Amino acid sequence: MSFYFVQFVTGLASACSLFLVASGLSIIFGVTRVVNFAHGAFYMLGAYIGYTLIDRLSGAVGFWGAIVLAALAVAAIGTLVEMALLRRIYNAPELFQLLATFGVTLVIEDLALLIWGPSDLLGPRAPGFKGAIDLFGQPFPTYDLLLIVLAPLVLALIWLLFRRTTWGVLVRAATQDREMVAALGVNQKWLFTSVFALGIFLAALGGALELPRQPANHTMDLQVITEALVVVVIGGLGSVPGTFLAAIIVSELNAFGILVFPKISIVLVFLVMAIVLVVRPWGLLGRAEAAARTASGALIFRWRPFGARGRVLALFALTVVALLPLVAGNYLIDVATEVLIFMLYAASLNFLLAGGGLVSFGHAAYFGLGSYGAAVGLKTLGLGMETAIPVGILVGLAGALVFGWFCVRLSGVYFAMLTLAFAQIAWSIAYQWTDVTGGDNGIIGVWPSAWASSPPRFFWLTLALSAGGIALLRVITFSPFGYELRALRDSTLRAETIGVERRRVQWMAFVIAGGFAALAGALYAFLKGSVFPDNMSISMSIEGLVMVLLGGVDTVSGGGVGAAIYRSLSIWVISHTDYSKLVLGALIILLVVLFPKGLVGAFEAWRSARAPVRLLEKNP
Repeated sequence: MSFYFVQFVTGLASACSLFLVASGLSIIFGVTRVVNFAHGAFYMLGAYIGYTLIDRLSGAVGFWGAIVLAALAVAAIGTLVEMALLRRIYNAPELFQLLATFGVTLVIEDLALLIWGPSDLLGPRAPGFKGAIDLFGQPFPTYDLLLIVLAPLVLALIWLLFRRTTWGVLVRAATQDREMVAALGVNQKWLFTSVFALGIFLAALGGALELPRQPANHTMDLQVITEALVVVVIGGLGSVPGTFLAAIIVSELNAFGILVFPKISIVLVFLVMAIVLVVRPWGLLGRAEAAARTASGALIFRWRPFGARGRVLALFALTVVALLPLVAGNYLIDVATEVLIFMLYAASLNFLLAGGGLVSFGHAAYFGLGSYGAAVGLKTLGLGMETAIPVGILVGLAGALVFGWFCVRLSGVYFAMLTLAFAQIAWSIAYQWTDVTGGDNGIIGVWPSAWASSPPRFFWLTLALSAGGIALLRVITFSPFGYELRALRDSTLRAETIGVERRRVQWMAFVIAGGFAALAGALYAFLKGSVFPDNMSISMSIEGLVMVLLGGVDTVSGGGVGAAIYRSLSIWVISHTDYSKLVLGALIILLVVLFPKGLVGAFEAWRSARAPVRLLEKNP
């Protein structure tokens, strides 16, 4: 019994730093509606800068002074990022802000590698808290006791800040209804900046306080942002007390999951997150979002199916691409094949995002299910490639059918977070079901049939399937079903008034997108000859969003164009520099600032400006 009690107390200690990070993320999202994907990177930066300041200034300011200075330094960096980057794109669609913070994450990761090197950096023990106490016969670190006391203290200070100051009242008001706060004449720019600085300060403080417990390393950002997102969703967006409660729940699940449910320990947290979202979408202590008082005002270009000229140009481009193996070497052919696969993957996500207004943070789940379905069909069931690819599609369709049934019952950010929860459940199953998936060792030896084994022939197969898939998605977009889907995107109330059934239409769209993503995943498995859990990771889902947003979320072809550009740049940069993330991140940030509606969207705007007949229409 004493062991379990100590395990429980250890979970409370872990909840402290998790609460600091998640509370900052919750405050930022609650006010600005920015899904700050860079929050984990600032947490990591707090740990690295904290290590440096402790090493060099501990004699002057002491250990605790260095910790606070590190958090303040990172908060200053975060403030500059908000003022120089995010402030420029607050009027752009909210997803472009996610894209910008993703670029910031890439830049910070490689800057940390450049400055501090690849080795883990373990900080010194905290003065006065270097030992352990006897707790029911079990040794327990005194530093963890400090963290247990610190978390409620920080919660109390945040509560006082929000309840006893004018600034706090404005922040709480903006969390519930930004439109009303703006109508009252509040300067939202500086309110957003101050909230962003506070959130980054809390994240950096959490990272610096972790130094005596774990070393600063280059993987801690992705790990903590995943858990922080889960905590924020379970607790309730914008609710700091809810975040505190959820941090305890998640930390205790992590502490006891491996003991009580070893087979599902990784998936346990995401199962809880999915259940909470289904039962109470706004979280344990959160509130339902206020309905917007005005239309979004987003400009959407009038979508038209290809005319005769467009069909000729598309056929010409397809012919040119098909001739590539006649003049290129095997390496370039493999690169082109990979680009084609990700064009199909991005097009499937674009169908959901642009066509239906459904933001999925977990679209890689169906890409990964397609990969594993094809691999298991080939290696375990003994099927040929010709049959294994349809099996992969069926597995992806089955996953989309089940997950989508729950997801379409929600909308907005709650829909996005539930897709993330289901994607992580799928990833966790792939990671732990070693008898079928091989776990983190993956499945290897997934090679095409003899007739398609050469790079040129597999390229032509991929070109036929990817181009056919993209063309079919376009046909569906301009079908009566596609018009129903877009009607729901533009005005759910009006669409339902004329008889469009929201859940049925969105569920069908979810399944269609999942099926095409699964086809891309199956092709990717045969291209690489292996399948790993990373095929359905969060980073793969975020990359899909990056591709769509770079192309243009308000365009039909933006996903494919964005995928071609992003994937080609990624492969080229990785092959030419050791700091590929730094270059890619800087390029993403530059493109977001210069083309806030995406590359294809910018081209359409330019073309519309030159041809006044092609007018822009507003979302009703």
